[in-house]
Amino acid sequence: MTAAPPTAHPLDGLIREHNAQLAASGVSLRLERRGERLAIRGPLPSRQGQGSIAVQRISLGLPADAAGLEDARQALRRVVQQLQQQNFNWSQWGSGGRRTGAVGGAAGSVDVEAALERFEHTFFNDPRRRRNPAGSRTTWTSAYLPYLRRLRRLVSSQQQPFGPALLEAALESYPLASRSRQQCGTALAALARSEALQLPADWAERAGGYGLHAAQFRQLPSDRQILDWIERIPNPGWRLVYGLMAAYGLRNHEVFFSDLSALAPGGDRVIRVLPTSKTGEHQVWPFQPEWVERFELPRLGESRSLLPPVRTDLRSTTLQQVGRRVAEQFRRYELPLTPYDLRHAWAVRTIHIGLPDTVAARMMGHSVAIHTRTYHHWITRRDQQQAVDAALARARAA
Repeated sequence: MTAAPPTAHPLDGLIREHNAQLAASGVSLRLERRGERLAIRGPLPSRQGQGSIAVQRISLGLPADAAGLEDARQALRRVVQQLQQQNFNWSQWGSGGRRTGAVGGAAGSVDVEAALERFEHTFFNDPRRRRNPAGSRTTWTSAYLPYLRRLRRLVSSQQQPFGPALLEAALESYPLASRSRQQCGTALAALARSEALQLPADWAERAGGYGLHAAQFRQLPSDRQILDWIERIPNPGWRLVYGLMAAYGLRNHEVFFSDLSALAPGGDRVIRVLPTSKTGEHQVWPFQPEWVERFELPRLGESRSLLPPVRTDLRSTTLQQVGRRVAEQFRRYELPLTPYDLRHAWAVRTIHIGLPDTVAARMMGHSVAIHTRTYHHWITRRDQQQAVDAALARARAA
């Protein structure tokens, strides 16, 4: 019986291309993918220090994704440089099957790498995440990996062992009340749970505080500005993208991962964001409803090919890359707002018209806690205004 060929991976072509460049430049080392991990393979000094050379492997422990590939390329360049300078040492790259990576040979390095590998395995094998692998890869790359890399760097710079103190140092390296600090807190709390580490009781409070910062809070576009600024977009496909985000508050990538059939004449105009999106399937209503016609969105119900040609095959791209393409296009047209400004403006609009927070949060594809924290100012103002109105009504009645 013939064995099945190995499953192709989106990085395989890029790895082959990079290895061809290495060969052309006379470098004998190669990058290698082993399942979902990246490694370096080629002739290296003996681990026993006997002066001999043999084909060996450096297991980098890096994930087989675009960011991991870039890190692997940098690691390979460091190995080549060390070999050329005759100062290559296995203690910097692990031995006996344990990797310390580029952060040196400290015992804490080994511990953190082992912990991160366990955490990644646990993350991707969570049954809930396995139902949406594309969304999980995007979440891992954008919401977890940057903060785990920060943790690796701290191991090198502070020589701390892996534990709660190291996680605290990583959290405190981000500015107070910043989005990055809040996301770091979430990622490291998940890592701590995975490793049964006890975090300080005030961890959530120290990590929180993220909302719309003061500048963005003041600069959210008005409905009038949103209607005016679409005129700056010459491309009809990107005008439709702008219109969808303005009317429905979609994330950048959700424009290309939604069922738009209900926009066709006679449809109920409720968009269904597909399960392949970051936060899974959810339905969204337009606010303002009249913007559906104003932005000519019913055309998409009959032909979604009117949207710009953006690669959406998640075997060769990620949700993050799709979203980045939208942001780049907004900058190219020099629009005085970001795609997420349209989303925030949609959320604030639902608050002003009195849509329940639980309903708005569900339409936006996030939790009520995140919704309340992000839009705290407007929600508080609405609730206070309702209380004032009720008190005045009682006074008038009396």
